[in-house]
Amino acid sequence: MVDIDTPPRYSRIPDPLVGALRELARTRRLLVALDFDGTLAPEVDDPAQARALPEAREAVLRLLRMPRTRVALVSGRSLASLMAVADLPDTVLLVGSHGIELRLDAEPGVSLDTTELRQVDLLSTVLGEVADAVDQVWLEPKPAGFALHTRLATEHNSRVAHLVARSEASAEIEDLTIREGKNVLEFSVRSTTKGEAVEHLRRYTDADAVFYAGDDVTDEDAFAALGADDVGLKSGEGATLANYRLPGPAEVARALTLLADLREGDVHEQ
Repeated sequence: MVDIDTPPRYSRIPDPLVGALRELARTRRLLVALDFDGTLAPEVDDPAQARALPEAREAVLRLLRMPRTRVALVSGRSLASLMAVADLPDTVLLVGSHGIELRLDAEPGVSLDTTELRQVDLLSTVLGEVADAVDQVWLEPKPAGFALHTRLATEHNSRVAHLVARSEASAEIEDLTIREGKNVLEFSVRSTTKGEAVEHLRRYTDADAVFYAGDDVTDEDAFAALGADDVGLKSGEGATLANYRLPGPAEVARALTLLADLREGDVHEQ
């Protein structure tokens, strides 16, 4: 087993988390599910430029090579966007658009019915007018809706865009799913959550335990879906249901490296 009793490289990982990762590493079938932005990758102004920190990417690659270990990225990004920024082997499981899109061990895809397609067209018109009217606000298409990005706008303009978009979109479409993230408001005509995605992944991989790391309010659904043998890790500030917290992506990368070290040692012993 890897000796990590007094390793300086892990000095910033709290002892309780080190202990939890040590126990998790002994799990026979492990699912490691990770949010991308703010967790593996630092937040950037241009989402297309986001990349996982080198240490985080290397830890993910190591975990992917281990037996009885599956790694999944669970993101609010569209699947195409997630695939572009993640740049990982096909063996990684991908969940895009909060669970609406999946790429497991088969071809990815999502299909909308006639009513949903009509609602998406309507959303495009309503939200497009908001984005055009407010400076530095832009619209990102998603398979079942849109994301209204306000990270480049002033605080006032961001608040106005959110209020107007919520009001006008809700008035046009009943049962519309609206999620508020960091400087983004997401609208979907199909309802699903990261918690449902994690439960689906758990069943799909037949995992005995799950490690989930995320930073956003949308990740709270995933933390809520975790059980007693699972580990939830919050990246950054904010109220959370996760049982552990680290300051940000750099520390999350270190924790993933520790998990890989521990699991690699555990696998070698079997």
